[in-house]
Amino acid sequence: MNRPGRSTATAIVVLTVSGVLAGCGGGASDAETLTVYSAQHESLVRTMLEGFTEETGIELEFRDANDAELANQIVQEGEASPADVFLTENSPSIDVLDDEGLLAPLEQATLDQVGERYRPESGNWTGFAARSTVLVYNPAVLPEAELPASILDLADPEWAGRIGIAAGGADFQAIVAAVLALQGDEGTRTWLAGLERNADIYQSNSAVMKAADEGEIDAGVMYHYYWYRDQAEGGLVGDDAELHFFRNQDPGAFLSVSGAGVLASSDQPEQAQQLVAYLTGPEAQQRLAESSALEYAVGTGVASAEALPPLEELEAPDVDPGSLDQRRVTELMQEVGLL
Repeated sequence: MNRPGRSTATAIVVLTVSGVLAGCGGGASDAETLTVYSAQHESLVRTMLEGFTEETGIELEFRDANDAELANQIVQEGEASPADVFLTENSPSIDVLDDEGLLAPLEQATLDQVGERYRPESGNWTGFAARSTVLVYNPAVLPEAELPASILDLADPEWAGRIGIAAGGADFQAIVAAVLALQGDEGTRTWLAGLERNADIYQSNSAVMKAADEGEIDAGVMYHYYWYRDQAEGGLVGDDAELHFFRNQDPGAFLSVSGAGVLASSDQPEQAQQLVAYLTGPEAQQRLAESSALEYAVGTGVASAEALPPLEELEAPDVDPGSLDQRRVTELMQEVGLL
């Protein structure tokens, strides 16, 4: 099987919008530049933070790469890291920093802006967006009556050669981390070994969706928003594909959150706290809900895009997003040959 890796070059972008401080404390003389290490989609983060500099006078410098690259970089940099804030696409990488003691506790007012299930018990970071695990399939190839009841069923022999996964991506590995939290070490190893036998490996979620749409595979594991964005654009990739939500607290109904945290080493902790407070506040969350990203808003009282099934209908399993063990996931996937 082809086991492609994933690499994203780091880019540095400065977002400069002049303005006056209003409502977030401090004065114009305090205004400096925050360095934000961001693994979330660039367009989404820029959209959500569109009004931050105008409101606070604080400029933002972004360093964009994927979750694992940035987390590893911060660990290597330690207290010398220039990062003030870390934003992830999935939460396991920010858990690594939390475990290493590299994050500062967030202000309680910031935590209170987000539902409890979208932030870890530690209080050292918080979710600011969410995405649901789904199964993508073509009903002409896989009738609805034959859909699996659980994502765990995909390890069964009957699914050999019929499913697709993007094993090298942070998205799929976050799903594995949820299975690990819910099923334990041996259960996860058994499931992964079944996937190693059964699954075709693709480079991305979009490639998985395309393969399912064209009948190359019967079904594929990915996140919901790839399909919804494609539908909004006219079904360019998945015009024949549909989504199956596992629900019923199944591991396949896992909700992955994008995390935001303040580095304990930041020399601008007050401004960094302001950024996370803004990102989880009503203005930024509403921008998320109205954006073309079609990810879920997690801010209290902010409804997500109308096209999406409401969060409360997804019946996601109860997983502390601070309990996802990226290191063990990597070890298990390497043991069974998926990495």
